[in-house]
Amino acid sequence: MTADPAVLEELGHLRKRLPELSASVLATADGMVVAHDADGIEADSLAALAAAHLALARRFAQAVDHGDLREAVVECDQGYITSYAAGPNALLTVVTSGDANLAMVHLEARRCVRRLISLLTVEPPQIHPEIPTQAGPSAPLARRTPMATLPNGVRRR
Repeated sequence: MTADPAVLEELGHLRKRLPELSASVLATADGMVVAHDADGIEADSLAALAAAHLALARRFAQAVDHGDLREAVVECDQGYITSYAAGPNALLTVVTSGDANLAMVHLEARRCVRRLISLLTVEPPQIHPEIPTQAGPSAPLARRTPMATLPNGVRRR
């Protein structure tokens, strides 16, 4: 699967704004990688684990009636793994070192999520009423002759 260049560019901008960032993965809610900027970290595994973690965190939020989940943070000895809901069908997971300013990570990642949502949102096709033709609505339809009834010299080859 080829990632949208605009999505990859957005992940690259996130890395520039957060020097402590070691990986970012945009994935579907079922754990499939959409795009990633992750050197040295297996993006497929991170996406699958993050999707499972976010699904569990969503259940926690529902169990205590706290509304829709926005993000889930895992604090480790050497850093943070944070997953952000990017609409109902996607998530952004960022991995940062322990010296990262978590407030700055949240600020930049939330901004990135908003931009990614706008990139991922597909507008439904516009349904237009019947478009009039130049001939007008009362013009007869063109009559077509089936290929089998044409003489041999007229058929296309």
